[in-house]
Amino acid sequence: QVQLVESGGGVVQPGESLRLSCVASGIIYSIDNMGWYRQAPGKERELVAISTRSGIINYADSVKGRFTISRDNVKNTSYLQMLSLQPEDTAVYYCKAVTVTARIYWGKGTLVTVSS
Repeated sequence: QVQLVESGGGVVQPGESLRLSCVASGIIYSIDNMGWYRQAPGKERELVAISTRSGIINYADSVKGRFTISRDNVKNTSYLQMLSLQPEDTAVYYCKAVTVTARIYWGKGTLVTVSS
């Protein structure tokens, strides 16, 4: 089992920044990919960024150049640094982990609201 706990969400104004954190616990050695997804009101959950154990990183086109995903393997934590936030970034952000055996785990999410 893998447990994921996100934090760092909040209310910010357009142009401001936030850093989300996702702490993994449990059978963490089995984690291969870690990623961030988001779900805006009335919309489907979508990929924001993903990081593989081998170092491959992918971003959604809508966040390229503004968001950065990183992993601290010592702290078992994934980070999502978000710059220049816009109202369309408003969503619940979820952390996802995929193990080497393809089991999928989700955190409960953290809400990011971008509003003036």
